[in-house]
Amino acid sequence: MKYLLKQATIINEGVSKVGDVLIHNDRIEKIADTIADASATEINCEGKYLVPGSIDDQVHFREPGLTHKADIQSESRAAIAGGVTSFMEMPNTVPNALTQELLADKYAIAAQSSAANYSFFMGASNDNIEEVLKTNPNDVCGIKVFMGSSTGNMLVDEPTTLNKIFSEVPMLIATHCEDETTVRKNLELYREKYGEDVPMKYHPVIRSEEACYLSSSMAVALAKKHNARLHVLHISTAKELSLFENKTPLSEKRITAEACVHHLWFSEEDYDQKGTFIKWNPAVKKAADREAIWKAVLDNRIDVIATDHAPHTLEEKSQSYFKAPSGGPLVQHALLALLEKSKQGIISKERVIEKTAHAPSVLFGVENRGFIREGYFADLVIIDPSTSTKVQKDNILYKCGWSPFEGITFSHSIEKTFVNGVLAFDNGKILNEKNGKRLTFNRKD
Repeated sequence: MKYLLKQATIINEGVSKVGDVLIHNDRIEKIADTIADASATEINCEGKYLVPGSIDDQVHFREPGLTHKADIQSESRAAIAGGVTSFMEMPNTVPNALTQELLADKYAIAAQSSAANYSFFMGASNDNIEEVLKTNPNDVCGIKVFMGSSTGNMLVDEPTTLNKIFSEVPMLIATHCEDETTVRKNLELYREKYGEDVPMKYHPVIRSEEACYLSSSMAVALAKKHNARLHVLHISTAKELSLFENKTPLSEKRITAEACVHHLWFSEEDYDQKGTFIKWNPAVKKAADREAIWKAVLDNRIDVIATDHAPHTLEEKSQSYFKAPSGGPLVQHALLALLEKSKQGIISKERVIEKTAHAPSVLFGVENRGFIREGYFADLVIIDPSTSTKVQKDNILYKCGWSPFEGITFSHSIEKTFVNGVLAFDNGKILNEKNGKRLTFNRKD
């Protein structure tokens, strides 16, 4: 396989520059102002952006056990259609990935079916520390701790267990932070008032700023106490941002944070129209929280942007407040949504690529991905800034068949996606869908 991408606007490492890129087999062989190679398949990229594929550090692809909602094959196809070439998937599948054997089962499934590169978090519970400590930091992205309710046996709320995890785990610990006691108290208050028909606008009151801050501040305190490597997922409040700093280079930070696309796009004002279709945990909150999160993304208190892609069926999401599960599908449209914010002047194209590709690579120590560099894997995306994309039922690739962005027209389109040098997606069509490789890591954790 040899492709020559001609005269693309290469957006990489803070710079946009027109040039050529030669792909040979699974790697980027050469980057230059002009390259000639008669043996390569030439692709004219004039007027188009060439960017490194996004590395999404938080997805829920639902396999095994919840495949009526999604599976690794379907969601990885949607991912590459959205310019996401690598993903890190969470352990709250069924059964929960709480043993090394169950974790290995997920890798085996992905090896047979994933269109994108993959890694899977090992899950922590109140009673599996021995299994957690067996995790290999060179080929597993991290340990996931739910410091708030989750599927099955994954709530970690015992102080002794949390101290043990933060003191003994030698690799990255990623946390979902919502204080369970606070959330349960609020749930009961609103159930007493409204019964089963709690209006959706109260979701951010139930899963409140207080619940988020109590839990995330505890996680940060534990990390500082034990010098643990902590990554706090999906920050949703302005108050939490005081916990993070921007003076230390990302490669040296011990405590990092993530923002998600939905917290950067929606606010509580959207509940009246979108209802349960924007019900996430942590909740979408005030417009002021959204603006504060954007500010933190731009000043590097927040290090990466991810999706928390978490599909449910339309039937499930169409239920009443207590019955409708939290989460929604995002991987196919996240990069387009961020580029829309770039067009609006909120964030530059270069920073979008930094937060979705470069920073996840550095933060997790991903080997040879996340940048357009000679010798790196050819995970590349060609974006057409002059062709729009309308999100509608007939072009949604998620197994669940819906999107919170339905009806929105984005200004850009994902034209082509290369995964490990293979042209996997081209102008709306999946061409090759089993090219994903297991991510490997070179880290200091």
